[in-house]
Amino acid sequence: MSEDKKSKGGLEIKEWLQSALIAIILAFIIKMFLFDFVMVQGSSMFPTLEQGDRLIVNKIGYTIGEPDYGDIVILSYSQNVEYVKRVIGKGGDTIEVKNDVVYRNGEPLTEDYINKENYDDFAKVTVPEGTYFVMGDNRANSSDSRFASLGFVKKDAIDGKVIFRIWPFNEVGTV
Repeated sequence: MSEDKKSKGGLEIKEWLQSALIAIILAFIIKMFLFDFVMVQGSSMFPTLEQGDRLIVNKIGYTIGEPDYGDIVILSYSQNVEYVKRVIGKGGDTIEVKNDVVYRNGEPLTEDYINKENYDDFAKVTVPEGTYFVMGDNRANSSDSRFASLGFVKKDAIDGKVIFRIWPFNEVGTV
């Protein structure tokens, strides 16, 4: 083999390695700061989301913006546990549940997305500034802001907004 072919082959390998390294770095940056993939575990968001659904999460949106009413968000409370919940209240809002109806600032919410199973009343609370009140769509089976184990959620505990379902294929689309 001639010297030209050896150096050309070495240059080609070097270019492939550089391309692979760049791809790995870009994938890391995208996953850490822009988007993430999450699998739903549990039934707290039924019927909107089900066990095993795979979702794309926008992680940068709340860096420059705020969660809004109705947003489905991913919360991290430990390294191994991520919650999927819906934003119901923001700082300063009053939240109350009576007879399977959620009231925000005294007005009943129209929630055609929830599981129709009955759930417990919840006494009126005011959401502290800088926090959010979140609930699962399966209200009878959701550990959410109504319980001390989760409580009011600070913005820095919200990893991002669910923007798209990629699995199962028959339900691909926005949520």
